Amino acid sequence: MKLSSSHRRTLIFIGLFLGIYLGWMMLYEWLIHPWGKLDTLVINDSSNWTLFILKKLNFHTFLGNNPTIRTIGIDGTHGLWIGDPCNGLTLFALFTSFILAYPGSWKNKLWFIPVGITAIYTMNIIRLTVLCIIVLKKPQWLEFNHTYLFQVLMYGFIFMLWYIWINKFSGKPKIKSVA
Repeated sequence: MKLSSSHRRTLIFIGLFLGIYLGWMMLYEWLIHPWGKLDTLVINDSSNWTLFILKKLNFHTFLGNNPTIRTIGIDGTHGLWIGDPCNGLTLFALFTSFILAYPGSWKNKLWFIPVGITAIYTMNIIRLTVLCIIVLKKPQWLEFNHTYLFQVLMYGFIFMLWYIWINKFSGKPKIKSVA
C-alpha cells in the first residue's frame, strides 16, 4: 500500500512528536528528576511568584519551610502542596515537542517556544494563585478544580498555542473553522 504525501507527512510528524516527547520523558525520569534541581528551581520560583501575587491581592501568606513538602498558602489555611507533577515541566515538554515536530521555520520556533513556555508558566502561576484562594474560600472545591477544571484549562491553553502555531507561524495550510 502506497501512502499519499499528506499521510506520509502526518506519520513523520507523529513519529517525531512521540520521539521527542518520549525522549524528554526518559531524560527527565532517568536524569533530571532524580537530580531534583530543576523541579526544585521551578517549584520555588512558581511559589515565590504565587506568593507575590497573593500579597499584592492583600492576602497574608506563608511558605512552608520543609524542603521535601513544598507548601504555600494564605494564613489560616492548610495551604497548597506543590508536587513535582504540578510544576509544569511536563506541559513545557508537551508543547515544545509539538512545535519541534510540526513543520515551520527554525527562526519562528526559536522565539515561539520560549514565548509559549513563558505563557504556560504564567498560566500555572495563575492556577496556583487561584487554588490558594479556593483553599481559603471554598476548600471543598479544591479537589475538583485541581483535578478537573484546571487540567482542562491548562491543556486547552496548550491546544490554543498549537493552533496559533499552525495557523500563524508554521507556514503550513491553515486549519479552517467549521462555522
